[in-house]
Amino acid sequence: MQNKVNILNKKARFEYEILDKYTAGIVLTGTEIKSIRQSKASIAESFCEFNEQGELFIINMTIEEYAWGTHYNHKPKASRKLLLNKRELKKLEKEIKNVGLTIIPLKLFINEKGFAKLEIALAKGKKLYDKRDTIKDRDNKRQLDRIKKNFK
Repeated sequence: MQNKVNILNKKARFEYEILDKYTAGIVLTGTEIKSIRQSKASIAESFCEFNEQGELFIINMTIEEYAWGTHYNHKPKASRKLLLNKRELKKLEKEIKNVGLTIIPLKLFINEKGFAKLEIALAKGKKLYDKRDTIKDRDNKRQLDRIKKNFK
């Protein structure tokens, strides 16, 4: 594809500790994929959830309405089904129920075949002091990089 779509969830690594990553397909309609190809989507406030049948859905993902769509246009905040192997689904469901972890989206992208894929992660929420450590480490790294740059 000539247009590289790469929509990130920048808050995810700050708010959560990432334990395991998976790549999932998404069930989309025609106008939804066209909006994603124009980078008109957001996964910042979204999360993943299982329904009663054991299927995984992404909730609160925003895909803007397609500009040239007619009355066939989609709903921007609809829940969308994620596609994973049965083994992966059972493992994720077990981890969520027993340990109390959550599934968050990290990245929405289009693969080389033209399909929309979502990188999801099994994550554990960070406490306030963990977030402070992350900020401190990032600032220290930034200062060290400045010193190295000035030294050269």
